[in-house]
This record gives sequence, C-alpha cells and structure tokens, in this order.
Amino acid sequence: MGAGKIVKVAGPLIVAEGIGDARMFEVAKVSENELIGEIIELHGDQAYIQVYEDTSGLGPGEKVVTTGQSLSIDLGPGLLQSIYDGIQRPLNTIYEKVGHYITKGVNVPGLDGEKKWEFKPEEGLKEGEEIEAGDFLGKVQETKLIVHRIMVPPDIKKGKLKKVPEKGSYTIKDVIAEIETEDGIKEVRMVQNWPVRTPRPIKRKLVPDKPLVTGQRVIDSLFPLAKGGTATIPGPFGAGKTVVQHQLAKWSNADIIVYIGCGERGNEMTDVLQEFPELIDPASGQPLMDRTVLIANTSNMPVAAREASVYTGITIAEYFRDMGYSVAVLADSTSRWAEAMREMSGRLEEMPGEEGYPAYLPSRIADFYERAGRTICLGSDGRKGSLSVVGAVSPPGGDLSDPVVQATLKVVKVFWALEDQLAFERHFPAIGWLSSYSLYHNNLTDYFRDEIDKDWEKLRTAVMSLLQKESELKELVRLVGLDSLSGNDRMVLETSKSIREDFLHQSAFDPEDEYTKLSKQYRMLKAIMNLHMLCEKAIEKNIPLEKLLELPVRQKIARMRHIKEDKLEEFDVIDREMNSQIEEHSANSMFSDG
Repeated sequence: MGAGKIVKVAGPLIVAEGIGDARMFEVAKVSENELIGEIIELHGDQAYIQVYEDTSGLGPGEKVVTTGQSLSIDLGPGLLQSIYDGIQRPLNTIYEKVGHYITKGVNVPGLDGEKKWEFKPEEGLKEGEEIEAGDFLGKVQETKLIVHRIMVPPDIKKGKLKKVPEKGSYTIKDVIAEIETEDGIKEVRMVQNWPVRTPRPIKRKLVPDKPLVTGQRVIDSLFPLAKGGTATIPGPFGAGKTVVQHQLAKWSNADIIVYIGCGERGNEMTDVLQEFPELIDPASGQPLMDRTVLIANTSNMPVAAREASVYTGITIAEYFRDMGYSVAVLADSTSRWAEAMREMSGRLEEMPGEEGYPAYLPSRIADFYERAGRTICLGSDGRKGSLSVVGAVSPPGGDLSDPVVQATLKVVKVFWALEDQLAFERHFPAIGWLSSYSLYHNNLTDYFRDEIDKDWEKLRTAVMSLLQKESELKELVRLVGLDSLSGNDRMVLETSKSIREDFLHQSAFDPEDEYTKLSKQYRMLKAIMNLHMLCEKAIEKNIPLEKLLELPVRQKIARMRHIKEDKLEEFDVIDREMNSQIEEHSANSMFSDG
C-alpha cells in the first residue's frame, strides 16, 4: 500500500503522484470519500487512475491510497437474484442504505456476510483425504432452481483435508474446512475472492456439440449457437437487439443467466428489472430470477464502470461454470464498453486507432470472448461446464464496417445480423437470413440428427436454398415482372413468403409464439416444405398455380404457430389434409383433361 495526492482531474481520469510502489490494475481509493479507482497507466511515481464513481468536486491535493489488491469480486452464495452495478455493489442494498441515487464513496460488499446458509457437506469426505482445486466440499440450496456447490479454491492446488466440513448454518465468512498444503494450513470459506481481469483456470477446452436452445425459430433452426459458443447481434437503433437479448435471457436452456446492461439506456434496464422478477422459467415453473444475475451499468452511470462491468459479469459466469453448469452471458452492448475505452484512451492521450478507438480494441474484445467455451473444469470428478457469450453491438447508423463490429466478427462464430428494413416491416426478430451465419452447424449435426430427426440438416439446407433463390427471383421480377416467371419459380416465391411470415416471424408478446421447442420447429418447417414439394409435383401435372394457392390447408399452415406444444399431432392432420387436397385437385385435373 502507498499514498499520494491528486495532481490532475480529467473527468473519470485522475492523475496522482508520490505513489512509487503502485502496480498496474491495482485498486486505489481516491479522496476522503474513498472513491474506488483502478490504476491503468504508470509514469515513474505518477499513477493514472480510472475512477468508477462520480468525480465532480475533486481537486488537486486530495489524497490517494493504493490497496495492494487488483479489482476483485466476491463469489459465493447470494449471487443469484442479485442486481449489481459494474463493480459488484448490490443496488438493492444501496437503495435501502442511501436512497434512489448512489452517493459518493458508498461501499457495500457484493455478498451479505451476515446471512446464514444451510450447508450440507459432500458425502464420504474424510480427514487426511487427498483433495485438489475444484473438488466439491459441500452444497447450499441457494434458490429452488440452483444448488450452489462449495469448491476448493483454485489457488489451493493440492492438499490433505485437515478439518472435515460439517452440516450446519454458516455465514460466508465462517471457516468450513481446513486443507493442509505444502505452504501450510489453508482455511476454506464459502466465499472466494477473484480478480475480474484474470480468467478462472480450467483443465482444458472441449468442442461445443450441443445447442443453446433459445426457442427463437430463426436462431435455433437456421443459425444455431452451441453451448460454450460465442455470438454477436449487431444492428441499428430500433432493430430489436435488446428484445432479442431479453428473449435469450428468458427462454434459453442455460442453467444460469448473467445479463450485463453495459451502458444501455436506463429505461431499457428498468424494463429488465421490472419484468424479470415476474417471469416464470418455462422449464421449471419457478421464477426466472432464481437462475439470473443482473448487472446494471446504464448510460447515466460513471463511464469507467462500463469497462469493469463486462469483466465482473463474465467472472461470475466462470464461477458457476466451474460448478458444472451451463451459463450464458448476455452483454448489451459491447459498443458502449468500447466507447468507454475510447473515452479513457482519449483522456490518456494515447495514439488513436480507427474512428478514435484505442489500438488495443481488437485484443480486448478477443480476450473477453475467449473466456467462453465448453470445458473440463478443475476437480477430480472431470465434470464439464459451458460458458456461452452473446454480445450486442450498436454501430452508428447500423454500419457493419464499424471497428467494434469488425473486431467482434473476427472472434465470434455466430453472426445474427439485425436489419432495419425488416424492423420497419414489423418482421421480428429482424435477423437477416441472407447476411447471418453460424459456424457451429457441423458440431451440432449429430445432436439434431439423434434428438430431433435425421432429416433436420437436409431440411435446413433446403429452406436456406429457397430463401436464397427467392432473393434472386425478386431481382428478376423487378426487371421483367411476375408474369414472366414459370409456375415452379412462382411457387418458390410463395413458399419463401410462407417461411418468412409463418416460420421466421415470431411474436415476443404471444404466449404460444414467443417460445417454440425444437420438435415443433421441425414440424413447422416440415409442413411448409412438404406442401412445396407436393405443389411442385402438381404443377408438373398442369394443375394451375392459382388453384394451389387457394388450398384450405394453407390457412392452417399460416396458423400453425399457435399449435400448443402438447398437441403436435395436429401437424399430422395438416399433412393428411395437404395430401388429400392435392390429390383431389390432381383427380379433377385428370378428369377435365379427359
């Protein structure tokens, strides 16, 4: 620890001198109010500190004290259902303490140190037993949905159990076990403290081979994301980035959701805070907040804290991944994080890169997304966990050549491109099917074949082919008119329209339509493509296209999104009617020809 004084104040950037023993990324406390800051640059005994709180009223000569610690957060029981700011201060507790506004220097621990939790030790643990980092010592039923596993901290590589955990009520500060190591006896508590900029260790990464099922048809069927994968959602203002993120948070089949509102508008974060506590998890019937951690760092909060909020969120996610859970991090939006870096870089007078962003922007973005993955976790049981990351990007004017978008595309494997034209047409989710892509298809082929149907990949390829052909035919229609097309080409346009309007279009406000299981998605696509193939055969038998477009079954296909998940046999009725109506037209055509 060292002490110095302020010599310069530039917004969230403080320059202090007289701190000779300061280290990079060390936490410092600024002024009598003890504002929390982090050292981001050193010049001799001068330290440049980004402050995570409001710096108005600060002036030269005020004291600065370093703490000797990196920016760290507490990890333990109590994380779930919490709403934090960018540096893990619980907003609910701050509200109870100081009211609606966060006052300067308010210092509230991330976890309640006085609350007692019912701890149950792992069965079979004995004194003198060999134990290693990541091994389970016991568990706490944190919520009705999630069992919080108490693990040997990563910094205790190996040792022998000296004090065996016992069942009882403990606070996170109580010692529950002692481990004898080469460096002496280490005490283990239910809380771990971890520096946010350091990835938590794992044994090794695995290939992601199971989908993160979101219930959003355009995503799951055409551009799937694997558990442990990375995705980005770029798009202009009003295209629906935040709503897509909300849908993923509500419906994806991850065990834990960490939602990071990084620099977004306060009213959008307010919607999350008001809506999420009332939502019910579809898989369990329990409140969605039982498996959710919210981090709120809105656009009117200190800009420097945005830079910390994404690291806080992903560190919490890594902690739950280490327990063997499937975790999804939703960052909305990484553009605001990048803008915070640009502002700090400008105040540091660094040489700007493209569009004023710092030259290290691509490496920072890569470091963040590289913390995702499907992994073998620490511990002797070889358990597996996954951490998926979905980051929204808000490029000015929806320009996908923006440096943040381009740097993100170099490291993520799924690209969901939101298009303003689709949003203007009220087609939501406004994910463009011709510009988006997923690189996880090969990894997920076996899963879809075994769990859904052997024809899944073939069906998806046929649908994408039709949508691509529709784009080409639309150009032709603009040039020479619709009447110049053959019957088969006009059928392609009609089927593509059905795919777009009856399958890809989805309402987030319709209880039957906002979430669709994979089995129903397959039946919906299958019905559309079956009708297309039957109509193509009918056209070959000279049945007029107008007759085919008037088939009553087309109305049922248009309403199939409202078929309940437990009544998929209604699709069998659609298939039978489809065949009988086509056969009837074929018979009438043969009779009239005769």
